[in-house]
Order: sequence, then C-alpha cells, then structure tokens
Amino acid sequence: MGMIAFVIIAVVAIVGAAGMVLSRNAVHSALLLVANLFCVALLYLSLNADFLAVVQVIVYAGAIMVLFLFVVTLLNPSQRETPDQLHGQGWVAGVLAVVLLAEVAGVILSGVFGMIKTTATPPAVDWGDNVHAVGALLYSQFLFPFELTSILLLVAIVGATVLAKRRL
Repeated sequence: MGMIAFVIIAVVAIVGAAGMVLSRNAVHSALLLVANLFCVALLYLSLNADFLAVVQVIVYAGAIMVLFLFVVTLLNPSQRETPDQLHGQGWVAGVLAVVLLAEVAGVILSGVFGMIKTTATPPAVDWGDNVHAVGALLYSQFLFPFELTSILLLVAIVGATVLAKRRL
C-alpha cells in the first residue's frame, strides 16, 4: 500500500474518530466508531497482517459494535439529554488538545524520527503462518489479559442491562 493510500486512510480514521467524539447522537457515534475500526483493519492489511484485519472487522466492528448498539437502544437514545454536568469545562479539553497537538508537531518537526536507525531485521519466527503465531501468543503468554478482557466486557454488558431495566 502506497503512502498516498496510507494518508487517505489515516485522515479518514482521524476524521471518523473526531466525529465519534463530537457527535451528540449515540448511534451516530457508534457508526463512526465502526468506520474507524474499518480504517484500522485497512491499516492492518497494509502491514500484511491479514488475520488481524479480518478479526478487527469480525470481532470489533461486528460483534462488539452490535453489543454496543444493543445497549444504546436499551438506554433509549431518543430521550432528552441531561444537563451539562461538567459545567462548561469543554474549553479545558480544547486547550489540552491544542497543547497535545503542539507537542506532537514539535516532536515530528524536531527530526527525532530521522535519527532512528532501522537496519535491524526482526527475528525469524518458526511458528508458521500469522494465524498460528497469534493463537500461540494469545493462549500462552497473553491468556490472563485475554480472559480478563472477556470478563470485563461481560460485566459491562450485564451492568448496562441492569441499569437500563431499572428505568423501565
């Protein structure tokens, strides 16, 4: 994948992420998150990580987003918004965002990335293909975080369902 395609996908991902955060409608935010997840899958494809791209689309854009939309519809997205409980602190977030962007621009413009030597070759992996390598790592070294994430998602869904049932 060429540099132009990477830049286009990156811009779409950034615009989608900004739209997701700034959208007032929860369903629109969820759909913009799906667009962002598809952009990440395309970036995985550009790195020749086909399996991760497919998992990104199936698991995150498919299953997890369906669960999020299910919870959002349980919470009744058509209800009126609650009053602003942050009492106008949005300007603080805006200032911090500008500071963060200035820091990122400063690092990029300083030329630090030009000094990084990339002559080292990665070690040879004798696990076979990409799927086998991900499976071997997931069920050996990363088994505990994998199970912890699944329990966390389950608790979040049950909690959102319980909170939504109390309103009805």
